[in-house]
Amino acid sequence: MQTLVEDFLQYLRHERGQAEHTEKTYAGLLNKFISWAGQNGITDWQQVELNHLMSFLQQERERNLANEPKESTRRLSSESVYLEIAALRAFYRFAENEKLLPANVAEHLSLPRRWKRLPKALTDSEIEKLLAPEAPAAPPTLCDQAVLELAYASGLRLAELRNLRLEQLHLEAGFINVIGKGNKERVVPVGRQAVAALNRYLEAGRPKLVTPRSPANVFLTQRGTPFASVTLWLHIKQRVRRSGVERNVTPHMLRHSFATHLLEHGADLRVIQELLGHASIGTTEVYTHVTGQRLRDIHRKFHPRA
Repeated sequence: MQTLVEDFLQYLRHERGQAEHTEKTYAGLLNKFISWAGQNGITDWQQVELNHLMSFLQQERERNLANEPKESTRRLSSESVYLEIAALRAFYRFAENEKLLPANVAEHLSLPRRWKRLPKALTDSEIEKLLAPEAPAAPPTLCDQAVLELAYASGLRLAELRNLRLEQLHLEAGFINVIGKGNKERVVPVGRQAVAALNRYLEAGRPKLVTPRSPANVFLTQRGTPFASVTLWLHIKQRVRRSGVERNVTPHMLRHSFATHLLEHGADLRVIQELLGHASIGTTEVYTHVTGQRLRDIHRKFHPRA
């Protein structure tokens, strides 16, 4: 069973060009099913029937979450169940198309409805606090400043920040080339303040972080290595705490803030879609609900008869 999953992951990586994060997520979810199948005497994908998949998903919906006390009533979210079903359906679709399995027993699994969560954005004053330069201007501080300025100025994902390379920077022209999900490339403008922060880091910070074995990644740790996702996430969290912003800020909130603030100031939704690298305009449209709420708030606050 594991071999077939490995073939599927190779297909995701080399033919579909899926992001590493997607591949790891699907691997974890499918291995979870393999583990359940082994406990129930199933050792081959050809033995699996629809009722087995249904039983597995039912157990997933009812099981206690990891790291939760036994008496906890918290259960797996509908989004997590959605991902598990999506992984099984994608795997079976691949196996059927490649004639690795005789039938697609997952085709009748229905996906639960996904509620769109409205993205949380920082206010203008919170952005000002967060992006205020720190002293002293040591290499790690300059690196953090450049990461934050670029994340807000250009709306990059965490993985795109981590993997950004020197040859993708065109700071004199005011733009960068970004390799996004599915290895899709897009051109994103960079604002003046972000360009200035990047230049300071490249001139006075990065040269002191580079070692003979350092790659061409723009952002480097104090050991001269590229950032792991968790490490870069922690750097941003620590900077948020030091800045005095009293919210649970995630790296993706800077991307949400980038999109929300553009829309609030009149940018076209199609342009924002292109800048964010969204394949579908439907993904970008969630920001219209955010700005709609802001319009209602402003109306209630300032209209005499609101």
